[in-house]
Amino acid sequence: MKVSPSILSADFGNLRADIEAMNASEADYLHIDVMDGVFVPNISFGFPVIKAVQKVAQKPLDVHLMIVKPENWISQVRDTGAEIMNVHQEACLHLHRTIQSIKQAGMKAGVTLNPSTPVSTLVDVIEDLDLVLLMSVNPGFGGQKFIPQAIKKVQQLRQLIDETGSKAEIEVDGGVTFETGKPLAEAGADILVAGSYIFNHDDPAEAVRLLKSL
Repeated sequence: MKVSPSILSADFGNLRADIEAMNASEADYLHIDVMDGVFVPNISFGFPVIKAVQKVAQKPLDVHLMIVKPENWISQVRDTGAEIMNVHQEACLHLHRTIQSIKQAGMKAGVTLNPSTPVSTLVDVIEDLDLVLLMSVNPGFGGQKFIPQAIKKVQQLRQLIDETGSKAEIEVDGGVTFETGKPLAEAGADILVAGSYIFNHDDPAEAVRLLKSL
């Protein structure tokens, strides 16, 4: 299992220390949630902060845009050094075009689905994707309770990927812990995003290791 710690739950007053702790851990990525207060009811941080994180981070950046018109910000995300750019299906009027533009910018293309958005909406683009992120909470805030329906959704997405021969990995974000991670792993998830579980743990590196073991 790959693990992408979400810095939304890190200590913003001591962000360098938390990032360096993740550098020393077994984490595979750093997950960065960009919120605009429009697409989701919260505002997180912008590109200057991401660039500051990138200077310290030794893990690839997994940037998740919870914003309207994410296609307008592809070059800015690229300039942060991000490896993955993740956009919401619900926020993209021309999803296929946005996916191609992300790839042309040299990044891996990911598409995120909110809890109420069915996997079937990706049928026509699944073979173009590097990653699909399934939200297992409603986006906008950290520390929410896991929505169990996400497990069935992972199974549905795994079936679609297998049937089409897509190379997309399945990522899950929201309420992820060692306990909720187990059924997600069994259902076919490849990457687990965790914020509160990791950064509120007595030993964040151990929390990463536990998720990696699933």
